[in-house]
Amino acid sequence: MLKLYIIGISILITAIIANAVVIKIGLKSWYDFIELLSQNGSSSLSQLSVLDYIWLFLGYPLILGCGYWVGSKCYDWFFS
Repeated sequence: MLKLYIIGISILITAIIANAVVIKIGLKSWYDFIELLSQNGSSSLSQLSVLDYIWLFLGYPLILGCGYWVGSKCYDWFFS
């Protein structure tokens, strides 16, 4: 259970940092994506660039996966 907690904290910290960086460089975050969907449905998705889609559906999951990996390695390092 402790391993899952450490991995979860690692993913959370990674997500916070990733969202801060994305906002700083001007890409859309998942919060922006959901807001666009709630405004006008799928017709408002044309406001997203190709880079936004690449970030949302490829980059963000990859970054969160790295957060999982870091959390797992931290657990192994502290408790092995």
